[in-house]
Amino acid sequence: MNIYKKLRKEHNLTQVELAKILNVNQATVSKWESGETIPDYTTLKNLANLYRISIDKLLDNDIDKNIESVVISHNVVKIPVYGSIPAGVPTEMIDESFIEDFEEIDADMLRGGNSYFGLVVKGDSMFPEFRNGDVLILKQSPDCESGDYCAVSINCTESTFKKVIKEPNGIVLQPLNPAFTPQFFTNEQIENLPITILGVVVEVRRKYK
Repeated sequence: MNIYKKLRKEHNLTQVELAKILNVNQATVSKWESGETIPDYTTLKNLANLYRISIDKLLDNDIDKNIESVVISHNVVKIPVYGSIPAGVPTEMIDESFIEDFEEIDADMLRGGNSYFGLVVKGDSMFPEFRNGDVLILKQSPDCESGDYCAVSINCTESTFKKVIKEPNGIVLQPLNPAFTPQFFTNEQIENLPITILGVVVEVRRKYK
């Protein structure tokens, strides 16, 4: 039995009831249970909280051997790639409802409840280390270390990909391409705009033609 269906039935929920809890439609739940699609990382976290299990347990291949849409093998899982993020001028927020593709990562990365997602670099402000079209693998996190490469939300309406440099009186969103200008935000702006870390880059993947 599919793990999503198995857990739903164990908690005596109908597809309609679960859909209402997760703010999705019944057809979406049905697709998870048929193996046609998988939940995005935010929904996986919500499911894990609902069922009082960790995300890695939810994705554990030992729970159910028939969830190949999530678990590729005993140690590989797929994570969603949510479209592109600008490596240039900040633009509209990442649309988590739109999954452009999937990338495979080591299942051990999910241990401890860690969540990962992918984004495609758009623009060249982070050139030469990051190029237009590169796929970023990011660990979901509300904070980072100074010097980390991060997906950053500005005012909950825009997002950008930059090197984050922490200073006593604020942060700098630093491009690597000298043709672009760094952005500085005070501690007050960080709190009030707000400026939020969405994820920290742990890997970059590049396809060569």
